[in-house]
Amino acid sequence: MESKYDLIQVLESIDPAMLSYQEWCSVGMALKDANYTAADWDAWSARDDKRYHPGECFKKWDTFRGSGKPVTAGTIVQFARDQGWQPPDQGDEPGQELGWNATISAKEDLVVVNPGWLEGKEVVEPVEWDPVKQIVAYLETLFEASENVGYVTESWEKTDKDDTRYLPTKGACDRTAGQLIEQLNTCHGDIGAVFGDYNPKAGAWIRFNPLDGKDVKNENVTDFRYALVESDSMPIDRQNAILRELELPIACLVHSGRKSLHAIVKIEAADYSEYRKRVDYLYEVCKKNGLTVDTQNKNPSRLSRMPGIMRNGHKQFLVDRNIGKESWKEWQEWIESVNDDLPDPESMADVWDHLPELSPPLIEGVLRQGHKMLLAGPSKAGKSYALIELCIAIAEGRKWLEWPCAQGKVMYVNLELDRASCLHRFKDVYSALNWNPNNLRNIDVWNLRGKSVPMDKLAPKLIRRAAKKNYIAIIIDPIYKVITGDENSADQMAHFCNQFDRVCTELGCAVIYCHHHSKGMQGQKRAMDRASGSGVFARDPDALLDLIELEPNDKLIDQEINKAICKVCLAWLQEHAEDWEDEVSQDDQCSQKTMLDTCQSLLTEEQYQAMQPDLQAAEKATRARTAWRIDGTLREFPKFAPVNLWFDYPVHHLDMDGRLKDVEAEGEAPPWQRATKQRKKKAKKDRRTKSQEFEEAINSCNFGDPPTKKEIAEYLGVTVRTVTDKLREHGGYEVDKNNGYVIVKKREEETIK
Repeated sequence: MESKYDLIQVLESIDPAMLSYQEWCSVGMALKDANYTAADWDAWSARDDKRYHPGECFKKWDTFRGSGKPVTAGTIVQFARDQGWQPPDQGDEPGQELGWNATISAKEDLVVVNPGWLEGKEVVEPVEWDPVKQIVAYLETLFEASENVGYVTESWEKTDKDDTRYLPTKGACDRTAGQLIEQLNTCHGDIGAVFGDYNPKAGAWIRFNPLDGKDVKNENVTDFRYALVESDSMPIDRQNAILRELELPIACLVHSGRKSLHAIVKIEAADYSEYRKRVDYLYEVCKKNGLTVDTQNKNPSRLSRMPGIMRNGHKQFLVDRNIGKESWKEWQEWIESVNDDLPDPESMADVWDHLPELSPPLIEGVLRQGHKMLLAGPSKAGKSYALIELCIAIAEGRKWLEWPCAQGKVMYVNLELDRASCLHRFKDVYSALNWNPNNLRNIDVWNLRGKSVPMDKLAPKLIRRAAKKNYIAIIIDPIYKVITGDENSADQMAHFCNQFDRVCTELGCAVIYCHHHSKGMQGQKRAMDRASGSGVFARDPDALLDLIELEPNDKLIDQEINKAICKVCLAWLQEHAEDWEDEVSQDDQCSQKTMLDTCQSLLTEEQYQAMQPDLQAAEKATRARTAWRIDGTLREFPKFAPVNLWFDYPVHHLDMDGRLKDVEAEGEAPPWQRATKQRKKKAKKDRRTKSQEFEEAINSCNFGDPPTKKEIAEYLGVTVRTVTDKLREHGGYEVDKNNGYVIVKKREEETIK
């Protein structure tokens, strides 16, 4: 049961700013259901500085009256899991005894402190008190001599029913560290002469990052060098022990003069954005290791306690300098490697006779269950339709293109289409394939258009929704919507692709996704080099299927049109003509002219005319078809021969006749051949343009009577001889010698008789 967890501790791992309003309300409902108080909800909600309103939680709390389906503690636990929290090891729970053969589970990620074995490390107040030496050492450690330092000695009193606090004013930032050190060394111990007198009950404060000298806000910070780690919820000696055990790169460790240590930690961020990310990471590590950090200290312009100052009879003093790791980078590498969750090496001798079973195929000869596949291709290749076809093939346990598929449940994650368009596509594809929708229960569609989040945030949400659905495949379309980072960066894309591994591992299902090609010609590239972005995209999946467009010539297109027209004719003969088989041989069925002649002779005039729209539609659809070739790079199976297919909207069909076998892919021909083709295309276009120009001239000169060659010549500003040449080139007009030598359109011959 999820209720075994202390929900207050679980809430420490949930950032309220990361939740929606409804999710925030759900936390309140769950706390009330678990008999916690509104004060608990309010204390946690206050961490969201932007959205928090005092008193709102208490007002909202009274409206939670329960329901037939209450929001329980499990909701809070799941929110924590989504943000990276892991439950404590079961073996750490009190009263649980481990057997001789029990396995001790690995520690939680990024955890190096074992609270059960941690001994406090005493902090001793200095006996010899030299305030000037304390402050100078602090300034020399944190600042360059030329950098402006912010400090506060003036304070104001705030009293509530429980306590009296002294809060800092804005303070000053008008002097550099070098100027302050020089004045301190000559002040004869009178630090008030340097900084100004302070209230001994309140103490004094200092900013740990350098400023521009104009103001003390975040935008005035000139170098995002340090962050403050402070915790006042545990004894000083225990704080000291954890800070040192974590080996934080601490530049200065200062006793606050009350109940906390202020650790000035090296962050070394390039800008404010990186600073925020690193501080969040730092605080998360601290929390995971039992140090509850005051999250209000995140700002780079934050004040900390100034050493060498008395505070209500206690010393604010420098405990230590330059402890832990040397730099942020060194510490981060250490903390991530010290307790990795990588498996131990295993001896082949131990497993040789007991090899684990291979995952069964999902797509025969292409992909196993639990593995990853990338479908790459250019725009207009019908990648989304191909993935929908795959969804349906898995749901129905049928072939996808030429590959048999295992039958099972599949989730289609739609990131691009609106809900209606996406659902209609599934029905359109079923209809185009002429398949009966017998297993629609095997298909779940998750529509996320306009709601998608980066993949590292989507993965846990996806896992949560799919955990108990027993999917054998999850299809994500397309991934550019959820890419995090620079797609040309190998390390960033490696992190991105690891999210797919996470989904595969957690759910035990295949993950299939699509991505677009890079710009430029693709024909002469290897399949794994065509996907846009880093090479990680192509090298990470277990199977890469790459779509590249083919360039059918006019002859092939005419052949396909011939086949389509013959098919239409055959359908009309089968429906309307008796004994047509006696008139048509097998060879005749492959001839457009023969089939049209046969239809004209065996069908009535009305039927023949009614067939014309079908013929025109067949020709139009055939011309609209595009040709494609699938090449594959496989990790688990032998390479397959390239698969040629037609994209006949909305589905792909295999090239059963083998007509595309010898067709070149886009950009596959040598440069000189591509140049020749371009010149021919241009010449053909130019001819069409000249033809259009000639027709416009004839129409413009036609004022009820056909024009003469002379009239056309005058209109175009050319000679009569040139008009004669244009007539010959066009081919659609002739001179009517019986009617004053005017230009008339040739009698159109039937193209489809």
